This record gives sequence, C-alpha cells and structure tokens, in this order.
Amino acid sequence: MDEARETSSQRAMIGARFLSALGSLILLFSLATPPAFAQDWVRTGSGLGVEKVRLAVPDFKPATTDPQNAVLLKTFNDTFWNDLDNSGVVELVSKSFYPLQVPGQPAEITFPAWNAPPPNAAMLAFGNLGVAAGKVTVQGWLYDVKNTASPQVLGKQYADVASEEAARVIAHKFADEIIFRLGGGIPGIAESKIYFVSDRSGHKEIWVMDYDGSNQRQLTHQGTTSLSPRISPDGSRLAFSSLTKSGWDILMYSPELNRLVSFPRFGGTNLAPAWSPDGSKLALSSSRGGNSEIYECDSTGGNLHRMTTGKGPDVSPVWNRKTGAQIAFVSGSTGLPQVYTMEADGTNQTRMTDQGYAVSPNWSPNGQFLALAWTRKYGPGEPGSRDIYLMDIASKQWVQLTHDGGSNDSPSWSPDGRHIVFESRRSGKEEIWEMLADGTKLHQLTFTGRNSQPNWSWK
Repeated sequence: MDEARETSSQRAMIGARFLSALGSLILLFSLATPPAFAQDWVRTGSGLGVEKVRLAVPDFKPATTDPQNAVLLKTFNDTFWNDLDNSGVVELVSKSFYPLQVPGQPAEITFPAWNAPPPNAAMLAFGNLGVAAGKVTVQGWLYDVKNTASPQVLGKQYADVASEEAARVIAHKFADEIIFRLGGGIPGIAESKIYFVSDRSGHKEIWVMDYDGSNQRQLTHQGTTSLSPRISPDGSRLAFSSLTKSGWDILMYSPELNRLVSFPRFGGTNLAPAWSPDGSKLALSSSRGGNSEIYECDSTGGNLHRMTTGKGPDVSPVWNRKTGAQIAFVSGSTGLPQVYTMEADGTNQTRMTDQGYAVSPNWSPNGQFLALAWTRKYGPGEPGSRDIYLMDIASKQWVQLTHDGGSNDSPSWSPDGRHIVFESRRSGKEEIWEMLADGTKLHQLTFTGRNSQPNWSWK
C-alpha cells in the first residue's frame, strides 16, 4: 500500500500495510460442507439461497406542474430504484413488463395488470411527487398485489425544502421502510455513510460519502497524510491516524462540530484506531514501547495499556461487535502477516489464517465471521492476488468473495450485513467498490483521485 512508503520508520511501514477496516455483518449460515463447497454453506444477510420478493417499482408520477418537478422527480426515481435494486432482498421486475398505465394513487391500481404475467409481481411500490411554493412532497405506498382484499403494507408522506438532496433523502427513507418490511425486520442502510481516504485534494485526507457514492465531501484538512478513518458507533466522533510533526498520531474529529477535538499524543507510531461496540474504548497499534503492539484506552485517550507482547509487529485491531470481549488483529510474529484473535485482555491468542499474507480483519456483529484481505499464494513467482474472504471463526472454513480483480483490501460491512465496501485496484488505481455480501452486484463508488480504506458507519 502507498502509505507504507510515506513513513520514516520500519515499524510504521509495516504497520501501515496492516491497517484494517472496522465494519459490521449480520450473517445467517449453516455449516455442512468442506471449504471446497464454501459458497454453499455461507448464508449472509443478503439472503443467499432464499427466494426474493418480486417487486414492481414504476416511476413515481408528477403531482404538480412546477418547473422543479421534473428534475426532482428524476432524482427521486433514480435513487429509489437503485436503493431497492442494490438492497439484496428483492427482485425488481423489469420495467419492460409494466402496463402502460401506472398508478400514482391507490385508486389508480388495476391489480390483474400487476399480479399476473408478464409482471407477475408480488409487491408494488408506487406514488407521486410534487413541488409547490418551494416545498417538495412525496406520497408513497407499498401494496401486496396478491392480496387484493387488504393490499396496503405501507403508506408514507414526506415533505422537505425542494432540492435534489431532499429528493435523494426522501427516496432513501422510503426505500429503507420497504427494505425493513421485506427484509426480515433488519433496518435498511440507504441513509448510512462511508468514510474513506482520498488524495484528490493533493494530500491523503478523510472524506465521507453516502452509501451509494453520492454526496462525496472532504472532512479533514491536515495538509499531510491521514489514514484509517473509524467512525464511532453513535457517529459523534471520527478517529483516524495522521502524520503530524511528532510522527504518526491518533486524531479525533467531530462531524457535529466540523473540527478536530482534543486527544492525547502517545509517542511512537500510532495507527489503526478501532472502536469498541459500546463506544467507550479504542484499540490501536502503537510502537511507543519500542515494538508495534496492540493497546487499549478509553474513548478520551485515558488509561492506555498494552494488550500484546509479541516478537513481531501486532497491528490492525478490531473488536468482536457481538460481545466486545474478543479482538482480531494482524501479527507478523511468525514472519508474513497473519490474522489472529485474542480475548480483550490479551490472553488466548489464536492464529486464524494458515498461509500467505493476511491483513485487514473485520469482525461480524454476530461474532461468527471475520472478513479479511488475503493473498493465499504469496512470494516470488506465486500467482495469487489479494482478495476479500470470509472465515468462520469456529471452524476456520473460508469462502473467497472477489476473483480476478487485481489487489483488494480493507473490507468494511454495511450496518445490515448485506453489503461489503472495499478498496480495489481492478480499475487501474485504488478506488472504493461495493458488492453484496455474496460477491454479486459489484460496482464502483469513487472515480476521482486515489481512494482507499473505506469504513461504513454503524447505522
């Protein structure tokens, strides 16, 4: 990774290579077959192996003739369709199968036109959008068109100042409502954020974007190199590593105040902060004692204490988001970096990966899986590439999610566990990509500059 060349000490170079992303995952699975058939036994939050609901989503209809109406309606319709299409919980019926007359109000529905072939939809999401006096109003419904006697599942009305951003937010909100009801009661992610590193301003700074890649904006203005953004569980603080006059320090940024807030300097090279599930603690790697080890401190930086004492560098900690009682990390104690787990007090250290070069562990919220970046065949003449894998903690069985796409790193899970965001060089340079948790629906989110180390918000 580029940041390894930007440090002045060997430990910093090693540590920067091992930076991990903190993410989340909700996984449902059954373990019955060996790793050769791993794709069969993994059951992720995307509902792999489960029949998806057939949902028809005609464009919402205009409710007024205001000049702004057409632009906001297109923004809403595009955003709404994409949210549902990428959700992993529905199968969208192709618009080519829709009848010529689409409803904007419940009274306009003709049920046989939707619940029979060619659409053969089980659900219908429809509504209208209107702009009047500088205000946009959206009415939306979700109907079970197979249940003609009592079809309404959801009915919502939203209003905001008329702007494209407001139209996007309303589309996100309504999509989340539908995904919540059709996806087993798991909240949708359309309003979540992704934090990442970008050099498009001339330096590596921390940026943020909406989950779908829209609304990208710069947060930090350090004028140096900043890495490994980690948003707190409540979204009130963003911890990251930055190259300061004193070396690599952990800095703390407040999205609410739009500025840095105080956090102590520890000395040495400090990298890869990670939040505990309750937001009360941070884990990090620090060389303040000479070797790079895993440390833990309060969220304010107090009560710093060391948790590892390995021979090689120990970096990239991430908490078990289910229990908060275990930490996964990367250690070079046996040579090439490998992924380990340990209790939160540093005991019971267990090596999880058996070969190659393994970095960037990412613990699922149910405590059963790790996501990681792994080059299973590593060294001169080896054909392997760095790909994103899932590993079952109990059995150490694994499944490979990315294939033949250059170097992939820093996986981070969406709050609902149905998606993974990660960095990849498959387009020729580092960019942020997103996919469903089963490795499908891969798409690129960033296109300007070099972008890396994504971290999905907790909600």
